[in-house]
Amino acid sequence: MSQSNLKVASIFSATGNSPLAELLGQNFRVVVGSSPDTLFCEDGEMVLLIVDMVESPDNGSAEVCKRLKQHDSFEDVPIIIYSSAVRPLDAMSFFDAGADDIVDDGMPIGDLLARLNKAVFHTIANRQLKSRLKQANEMAFSAMSDTSDLGVNIQFLVHCHECNNLDELAMLLFRTLSHYQLSCSLQLRSAFEQKNSEENGLAKDLESRLLWELKDRGRYVDFGNRCVMNYGQVSLLVKNMPEDEKRFGTVKDNVFALLQGTDARVKSIDSGRMLEMERDVMRGMATKTQQVMAKVDLRYQEIMRRCADLVEDMAMRVDESIMFLDLTEDQEQTFSNIMQAGVTNISELFNEGIKIDESFRKLIEYLNGTLNSDKQASVEDMKSVLNKL
Repeated sequence: MSQSNLKVASIFSATGNSPLAELLGQNFRVVVGSSPDTLFCEDGEMVLLIVDMVESPDNGSAEVCKRLKQHDSFEDVPIIIYSSAVRPLDAMSFFDAGADDIVDDGMPIGDLLARLNKAVFHTIANRQLKSRLKQANEMAFSAMSDTSDLGVNIQFLVHCHECNNLDELAMLLFRTLSHYQLSCSLQLRSAFEQKNSEENGLAKDLESRLLWELKDRGRYVDFGNRCVMNYGQVSLLVKNMPEDEKRFGTVKDNVFALLQGTDARVKSIDSGRMLEMERDVMRGMATKTQQVMAKVDLRYQEIMRRCADLVEDMAMRVDESIMFLDLTEDQEQTFSNIMQAGVTNISELFNEGIKIDESFRKLIEYLNGTLNSDKQASVEDMKSVLNKL
């Protein structure tokens, strides 16, 4: 089967006609219709549902998307909203209605195809994930003696300390959340990077942007059966909160405890990486100090040799002058000039030594100021010191 047969673009248009169909014809098998029943295609491995709002912008807006999402044939099919670039949409309402992405007619065809193929790739990955989810859960939690919510949370808190990076931590959290049968999007914000992830390990742009915008809106942000939970450097979007009020509250409390543990581990991972950077800084400083000390030693040795040479030269010249020590005026002047020149040269050499010593003291002060500072160094501070070294 060719690629066009494997991927079907079902375009919903109230007029039954869409100029988008011609644009997608080279990459998708296109079906255009004005009702869900006329759009579904069973022989396509991947069906992409596109709601065309360019020709008919007043066709019910988000309600159209919600109605299509509730249709049995499109339960797990990604819905893309195709709108006019000059008519801005309320992205939140479409997201709440079940839309996966929003594109417009001003987008280059290459970018449009990339966005559509990304939606296809996400959906295929999710379907593969669901087919292996039962087996993965059994393997991940086979060591758990207590399958209650408390036992699951305790097991997470125990094992999260074994995670050495954000990817491992995110996957462990998703495996734990599967106990609650929750579909989630996660955002971890460390001092070094920002990690956005779905259950399949990939990231969705719309969910990532939503989590970033709501990260400072309080611990809980509820809208419909969705809930964004924030704690420290962790934000979680739960897309299918229970309808039962009691279970809703229980899930909130238990999941929030997981986020507290996750936030603590993110901070711990950051601290570990900071310690590594501090170790590199210390090594760099030690190397720099050794280099300076070696130079100082060589310069001082050179000065010592030059001083010895000058003194020896002065002694030789004094010996030669003794033969003329009839103490005439000229002889006294000669003797005085030789001694004065020697003293001047030695003074200049010691002045050079003082300059070297001053440079060495500045280095020591810099090291002491860096190592003994009470202020907690930031990531940028560490990077700046490393660059200087």
